[in-house]
Amino acid sequence: MKEPKNCVFIATSIDGYIADKNDGLEWLNAVPNPNNDDMGYVEFIKEIDALVMGRNTFETVLGFDVDWPYDKPVFVLSNKLKVIPVSHKEKAFLLKGNLGEILDQIHQKGFTRLYIDGGATIRSFLQEDLIDEMALSTIPVLLGGGSPLFNGLPKELKFELVKSKTYINQITQNHYKRIR
Repeated sequence: MKEPKNCVFIATSIDGYIADKNDGLEWLNAVPNPNNDDMGYVEFIKEIDALVMGRNTFETVLGFDVDWPYDKPVFVLSNKLKVIPVSHKEKAFLLKGNLGEILDQIHQKGFTRLYIDGGATIRSFLQEDLIDEMALSTIPVLLGGGSPLFNGLPKELKFELVKSKTYINQITQNHYKRIR
């Protein structure tokens, strides 16, 4: 089994928000992307075994007017959601418990390279020092408030910059690796 790794791939505003004051995501399209550059997502997802996201992110993705965008298992963390909709029964799986128990369950199924997605879920993983790598794409917009990517950390976490790239001459993506 490969060494477990928890990775983040997410966009933020310059001021560190992942959603605006109304939980909106329209600002993600602030920079025109006429060629639909995936900004490294396809390469990133090739290295991933499964996704882990919270209920809010899961419900947001379900609300997009697109086909289900994932071809890998999606583990949904929620204490409120009782069942996965029938339409996604073989695509998404509901998990409950603390993060250690949840990771054990996922790893026992053979999934070790995990994409951690959704603000609350990422913050929970960071609070328990469970993020190994992060790819953060900065969209050149100031939101002035909203849902922050980072807050409430119990201690300082050191990361090192391993790569930086600019997409469509506007969006900077920095790849960080946790220093342990």
